[in-house]
Amino acid sequence: MPPYDITERTFEFAVQIVDLCVRRGERPGAPRRISDQLLKAGTSIGANVEEGQAGQSRADFISKNAIALKEARETAYWLRLLKRTLLVGSSEVETLLAEAEELKRILGAIVCRAKENA
Repeated sequence: MPPYDITERTFEFAVQIVDLCVRRGERPGAPRRISDQLLKAGTSIGANVEEGQAGQSRADFISKNAIALKEARETAYWLRLLKRTLLVGSSEVETLLAEAEELKRILGAIVCRAKENA
């Protein structure tokens, strides 16, 4: 079961993304390029959530979490692409893709609530 704290949850997700990308990045060509994109987006989610936690204002908090949401969307895209092109086994990506989708929902809710309370 994933952790409830969004900072910890996005950190654990980043760890899993790094693991996948290290294994996929060893292959030349498209797998390496896609892994590079996935690595940047997948680890950026947690970095932006962390920055948002220390935001200087509510607007800064909203901005950082909105960026994290965009990165989660991009991460889901790259995971779907890996799955569809069969560069990675479907079962290997399914768990990460499900977590990316869940993170999108959570981050979307965080941004919406913060905007409502601004």
